[in-house]
Amino acid sequence: MIINGRTRPTAVIGWPIAQSLSPVMHNAAYESLGLNWACLPLGVPDQHALLAFTEVARRLPFVGFNVTMPYKQAMLELCDETATLAQMAGAVNTVHCVDGRLIGYNTDGRGMLESLADDAGFDPAGASVAIIGAGGAAGAAVTAFILARSSSVVLVNRDPARAESVLARVSNHLRGTTAMAYPLDGSAAEAVRSADLVVNATPVGMSLDDPSPVPASWLREGQVVLDMLYQRPETPLLRAAVEAGARGIGGLGMLVAQGALAIDIWAGGEVAQSRTPRDVMRAAAETALEALSTGAGGGDDS
Repeated sequence: MIINGRTRPTAVIGWPIAQSLSPVMHNAAYESLGLNWACLPLGVPDQHALLAFTEVARRLPFVGFNVTMPYKQAMLELCDETATLAQMAGAVNTVHCVDGRLIGYNTDGRGMLESLADDAGFDPAGASVAIIGAGGAAGAAVTAFILARSSSVVLVNRDPARAESVLARVSNHLRGTTAMAYPLDGSAAEAVRSADLVVNATPVGMSLDDPSPVPASWLREGQVVLDMLYQRPETPLLRAAVEAGARGIGGLGMLVAQGALAIDIWAGGEVAQSRTPRDVMRAAAETALEALSTGAGGGDDS
C-alpha cells in the first residue's frame, strides 16, 4: 500500500480498538481492488469523543467508517440518514460519508447470513432460530432472520425486557415469522433445544474463563450453532456444541462478510469488480489471528 496526497481514509471506531482485525482486512481488500484508501483503527473512549469524531468525519475526506462495540446503537441517532435494516436492527455498524452527510447501514445481519450459507450450508428460510442476547448484534440477527423468512425467532436474554424491546421494534415487519422473548433461565431451555439454529450474539466467551452462554444440555445433535465471537477457533459455546453433537461455526466468516459488504457500499461504481474479495480479507484476518495466537498481534470486535 502506498500512502500519498490522494489517499482517502476509512476507519473502524470503538473502545477498545487496538487489536481490531478490520484495518488488516480492509487494507488487503483495498489493495486488491486498486482503491487508494487506508483504514485506521481509531479508539473512541467515550460519548464526547464519539460526537467529536462524527464532526471530523463530516468535514474531512473520509470514505466511511465501521462502528464496533460499544457504539453501534448510539451511532443510529448520529447519522443524517439510516437504511431500513439499520432502523430495524436498532444499530449502525457501517457509515458512508457523502458530501458532509453520514448515511448509516447495518451489514451485520447480511454478513451473518452469508457466513451461515458459506461456512455451514445453512438456509434460514423456514427454520427455527434461537438468539442469545439483546444488543445491537442480536437486533441485526433478528432482522436478518425475519427478512430471510425463518419460521420462528426466539430471543433469550438475562433482561427479558430488553429482548421484548428488540421484538417490539420489528413487530411490524414479521411477515409470518413468529417471535418470542425468554429470560436466560431454565424456561428457555426447550425453546433453544428445539431450534434448528442457535446464535450467540453476546460477548460471553470472549474471556478465557467465561462459561458457555447456554449449557450443553440445551443443545442437541443436528443443530447448527453460530458463535459470533471469532478471537479463538474454539469458544465455550462451540465446545458445548461439539459435546451435544451439534455443528458449530465461529464468527470469523461473519466478520469478513460484514466488512466486505461495507466496502461494497462505499465503493459503489468506483471499481470494475462488483464484489469485494472475501477470500483476500479472510486470508488477511487469519494471518492476523495466527500472529495473535503466537503473541505477535491482535484481534477485537469488527
